[in-house]
Amino acid sequence: MSMFCYQCQETAGNTGCTRKGVCGKDEGTANLQDLLVYSLKGLAALARRKSAAGHSTAAEGAFVMKALFATITNANFDAERIAALVRESEAAKLAVAATLGASEQLSPLERFRIDPNQPLPGSLPEAAILFEKDEDLRSLKELIVYGLKGLAAYGDHAHVLGYEEPGLYAELLGILAETAEAGSLQELMGLVLRAGQACVQAMALLDKANTETYGHPEVSRVSIGVGSRPGILVSGHDLKDLAELLEQTKGTGVDVYTHGEMLPAHYYPRFKGYEHFVGNYGGSWWKQGSEFASFNGPILMTTNCIVPVKAEYRDRIFTTGMAGYPGVPHIGDRENGGPKDFSALIALARTCPAPEALESGEIVGGFAHDQVERLAPAVVDAIKAGKLRRFVVMAGCDGRQRSREYFTELARQLPKDTVILTAGCAKYRYNKLALGDIDGIPRVLDAGQCNDSYSIAATALKLKEILGVADVNELPIDFAVAWYEQKAVCVLLALLALGFKGVRIGPTLPAFVSENVKRTLVEGFGLKATGEVEADLQGIAAG
Repeated sequence: MSMFCYQCQETAGNTGCTRKGVCGKDEGTANLQDLLVYSLKGLAALARRKSAAGHSTAAEGAFVMKALFATITNANFDAERIAALVRESEAAKLAVAATLGASEQLSPLERFRIDPNQPLPGSLPEAAILFEKDEDLRSLKELIVYGLKGLAAYGDHAHVLGYEEPGLYAELLGILAETAEAGSLQELMGLVLRAGQACVQAMALLDKANTETYGHPEVSRVSIGVGSRPGILVSGHDLKDLAELLEQTKGTGVDVYTHGEMLPAHYYPRFKGYEHFVGNYGGSWWKQGSEFASFNGPILMTTNCIVPVKAEYRDRIFTTGMAGYPGVPHIGDRENGGPKDFSALIALARTCPAPEALESGEIVGGFAHDQVERLAPAVVDAIKAGKLRRFVVMAGCDGRQRSREYFTELARQLPKDTVILTAGCAKYRYNKLALGDIDGIPRVLDAGQCNDSYSIAATALKLKEILGVADVNELPIDFAVAWYEQKAVCVLLALLALGFKGVRIGPTLPAFVSENVKRTLVEGFGLKATGEVEADLQGIAAG
């Protein structure tokens, strides 16, 4: 096989992509991403030594976060930019080794197999996922690495806003290095929970960064129609990119719309003062092909969730941050503390017609943990009155497969005394259904992006405190989590680390989880796959 990748839910045949990724990633880019992860493991091992010698490893931690982020699904298809990160990683390894004076005592993982000044090899046997022949060891190692990729996405977003935790960098580097070196299932299971604890820390850090920078999300009504002026469509997850674009488009006659995971930006107080920030256009990431074509104006992809670019909008899409696609113009990083330069998008937008309407109406959201705490008295009253019996967490990712209609039907058929807690693009499967409310409490409480998943955990822990139960598993909460990429793996590991059991995930269990590891997760944590809607409804009703 020319490549092997099974890190996302849609991997071919639920076993692995071997010629080209279902996501659109080609073999060259896939192998370069494997090479990058291998190099980062070596850098992490060296950084661990550097830390033990009393030196700061914040620079290495920040770089590893950024580079891991570039390897998550649908983030960066640009082989040249991935290759540049490999070279940067190898140069960082050389620098750390020089600091330590340890060039003669390097482990095989730490040695420099890749000269940053020479052409990169097309592949490296040790870097391949299948180099680890033991299926169960490989399964746990990949589970941890994918969780760390999700952690890296959360951590890098916080870093962009100026929020860092040296302890989080140390954990990321330590777990990554130890995962590569571990030789037993027991060691790796310990690292799974340790990675989950680090994921909680990263999610909490990003929550702090977002809310202290842009305010706590407020319950908001967001238009899903269009105006008569030309617009720029912002997709991905990066709120700072959006903030800078809104500033630069003031007074230009250009409106700004969100798409996909950027919808929850409308919930933050900081963004409510921009009159030209007019609404959300379209739905989930996988509908880009048609929705970007009908938008008519420029599109800015700020992070992951880009799909192969179609001719209909190829001349008006831009990437920035860790997002990348061959031949698509890239807006570079900030220089000397200044903002990014979005003038090219603005100039192009002013020559484009207004977007074509896809729908009309409004979406209600903004139920992050701060707002849910304010609802707490009403929630407790509804529970005591028997009007609200259960919460179902239906957070996570959306995707293309028809099997994801499960989440729409589950939402539609849940008892009227059930409230859905959500975050992430999975909500597009049901957030436009007329599900009503319970004494004024909406039956869908949308906390925001997948980046806002910490709100779900914080809400559950607040309910535990309010209801006075000893164990989170005594709460009237069930989980039916939709997963697609590695941020969802991070959220799953965080839930396991927080002690939640009986989590349903779907529409399939991960291909990278071997049968033995699956059995361990089922026996130890009650992990289960989503099944038939009717059977799962019975399980939810039974608690």
